[in-house]
Amino acid sequence: MRMSLTQRVLLSWTFTLIFLIMLVLKLDSKIHWNWFLIFLPVWTFDTILILMLVVKMAGRCKPGYDPRDDQQNLRQRVLYLVAMLLKLGFCLTLCARLERLTDIWLSVVCVPLWAMLVGAMVELGYNVFHYRRD
Repeated sequence: MRMSLTQRVLLSWTFTLIFLIMLVLKLDSKIHWNWFLIFLPVWTFDTILILMLVVKMAGRCKPGYDPRDDQQNLRQRVLYLVAMLLKLGFCLTLCARLERLTDIWLSVVCVPLWAMLVGAMVELGYNVFHYRRD
């Protein structure tokens, strides 16, 4: 399951364009759909990414695989998976709040997003300053 760069970019732009068109139509009150349907392109794209990450991580279980070759790469994939799940959690809580299914504060809705952003900043700092210790 290997996609070329062009295919990945095209897939990303397609789902982003569909989501933005649906979001603008919803905000302009042209359509009266559920917020969960508006976010469906985002979740479809996230599901594809999560499945690709899980398949790559499951490839480590095949016989004859040397785990010492790919230790850093596994750590990075686990962080990507956690980030994707946090983004999914943010989208779900945001849609629940917008549909008035739950009455929680907006700051509580944003906690998964903030956790993902803090994790990204820590990872960026680690990657930038890790090699400067020498």
